[in-house]
Amino acid sequence: QVQLVESGGGSVQAGGSLRLSCAGSGLTFSFYHMGWFRQAPGKEREFVAAISRSGGSTEYVDSDSVKGRFTISRDNAKNTMALQMNSLKPEDTAVYYCAANVMELPTITRRVTHWGQGTQVTVSS
Repeated sequence: QVQLVESGGGSVQAGGSLRLSCAGSGLTFSFYHMGWFRQAPGKEREFVAAISRSGGSTEYVDSDSVKGRFTISRDNAKNTMALQMNSLKPEDTAVYYCAANVMELPTITRRVTHWGQGTQVTVSS
């Protein structure tokens, strides 16, 4: 049974940093493209970042919302993926979800075959 477990969420002040982690089990982690999505209250779940199986290719949401502030990475030897979030803003407040897809980068929700349970990130001004 595939399990993705996020950790590292919490409450920070604007300008602070958090590092989210996603641990995978029940799957050959290196076979999966991985990604992060987030969902703010009252909003749809949105793509944040994705990383290819080897980690050699990354993609971020096509806006200025996270560019230069968020960095996605993975460690296949440890079956983990991370999202380093710097210069956090109140608008980054959301539940962050780990996502996986064995065939293609999970950049839209319908491409995601496995989800984590989510971790809350709250940024106060």
